[in-house]
Amino acid sequence: MQLADLLKETLDVDSQDIWENERTPTLVRRFGVHLHTAGLSIRETVAILDILGFQRSHGAVWQWVHRLADSETDPPTTKPSRVAVDETAVQIDTDWYWLYAAVDLDSLYLLDIDVFSRHGTNPAAAFLHRLTEKYNVSETDFLVDGYGYRTALSRLELSGQVEYSDRNHIEKWFHTLKQRTDRFHTCWVDSRPAVTEWCQQFKRYYNQQRPDQALNGKTPAEVLN
Repeated sequence: MQLADLLKETLDVDSQDIWENERTPTLVRRFGVHLHTAGLSIRETVAILDILGFQRSHGAVWQWVHRLADSETDPPTTKPSRVAVDETAVQIDTDWYWLYAAVDLDSLYLLDIDVFSRHGTNPAAAFLHRLTEKYNVSETDFLVDGYGYRTALSRLELSGQVEYSDRNHIEKWFHTLKQRTDRFHTCWVDSRPAVTEWCQQFKRYYNQQRPDQALNGKTPAEVLN
């Protein structure tokens, strides 16, 4: 997308209410958000705004992006047919934790994400139980690996299978997450609750704002709606 097209789209969008009581003009903030969702990093977005005469911090632009994502409502409760579930190790200060995530393979919508102090059957069961509270997964086929998930699925009376080929979408999602965080640091220097909140914000951004090439430039939320 050309810079002029981004600016035109920014001027055409009407959602001024979420930007009340901000010192940066609404159109500038929206333009910055569109730059970021078009593929620029926060640092690159800040640099372009600086060229335009608006000196803003990385933290300010980050808040713009996620405040816009937070203003979007999640799509209605879905009934996913196939869901890939997996976990990856993440470092917070000097300790290691496990980040669990679940992706609807039809829409690539990130259904949930959470941080646990360890991995295995009990954390897997706790994470899967959260999904049962948010979505109708009575007929969902969960695609998992063998690390505690089969026992967890049986405990919750959910259907699933050990599968490795179709689950690559969730591996791609973890890669997307780590690409984003690696732009700033190799590990989080913060608390576990703060990292959990950051992950929830990133979930909203990924579902609501980030176009996906695998979805022909749509966001997962647009595919569901």
